[in-house]
Amino acid sequence: MSFSTKKPHNEVLLHLWNNGIHNAKELHKLTDIPLPTIYRKIKKIKKNGSLKHAGGNGRPKKINANSSRALCQYIRHDTSLSTRTLARKLENLGTQVSYRTIGRHLASIGYLKKLPKATPMLTEAHKQKRIEWARNHINDQWEKTIFTDETAFQLFRNTVERWYKGERPVRRIPKERTKIMAWGGFCVEGKTSLFCFKQIMNAEFYVEILRRHAPEITQMLGNDWRFQQDNDPKHTSRLAKAFLQENFPEILEWPSNSPDLNPIENLWAIVKSNVEKRMPKDLNDLEEFMVEEWQNIPQSVLVSLANSMRRRCELIIENNGERIPY
Repeated sequence: MSFSTKKPHNEVLLHLWNNGIHNAKELHKLTDIPLPTIYRKIKKIKKNGSLKHAGGNGRPKKINANSSRALCQYIRHDTSLSTRTLARKLENLGTQVSYRTIGRHLASIGYLKKLPKATPMLTEAHKQKRIEWARNHINDQWEKTIFTDETAFQLFRNTVERWYKGERPVRRIPKERTKIMAWGGFCVEGKTSLFCFKQIMNAEFYVEILRRHAPEITQMLGNDWRFQQDNDPKHTSRLAKAFLQENFPEILEWPSNSPDLNPIENLWAIVKSNVEKRMPKDLNDLEEFMVEEWQNIPQSVLVSLANSMRRRCELIIENNGERIPY
């Protein structure tokens, strides 16, 4: 699946380039940017170290090419360095600039400083299982697969960046964040209804959810379809296994610790973002917005996510079982 983003091409390309993706065809697959454009921009990155417009005859830059290369070397050696520390290091080389100037320069050449994204650790055994699974399923036809999962929606989620002028706005977040759980499934033909709940899910409750939604899946896909779920203990309990074997046509085995393989994780991210933008005030609002935003996801998004499975398998194999950028 290509990166679905509204960011400018330059920013997307620089982000991928700085994360080690230097192959033009790979960048094209991930971004849908035309290949000729990518070749031209790669040439510019190699020449200038940046995609920023060269500009005209203005004031000379405070950070020249040598200083820029030094900064990049410092960062590659220690990714935790602050801009103030980098300013002191440049000063030792004879270049005196403010830490703000360094921050702007690093941003202009595609560097961001954020907390690393936390992800479950993969052992060598996990990686080998992921590679085997990808090889076994790379040529699957995914039109008859229903992808499922459950997730939590927090009432006071605070991840959407908002424009403001003057003093930075404050959103007060309670210590104990109230949440609503949801279960859902999707395929290229559509989605199940979103099942919202607040109780703790155990094996019996999970089976009841499946029993309730099985007719919806059959209505979308007929009697020939495949059910996907992760390896949560509730999903793999004896009770759930017995129900699935008796009532569902086929169960897709799934590698452990592999949320990056499951396209429903991307669907949850879209729905959560859309719900948060509406700023629900209470649990009634939250559940109402959850259902509405789930229903509003267009089928084109579902088709794109399902069709991304082949590319996910390819990347798992290419990356020797490591995490993939989905």
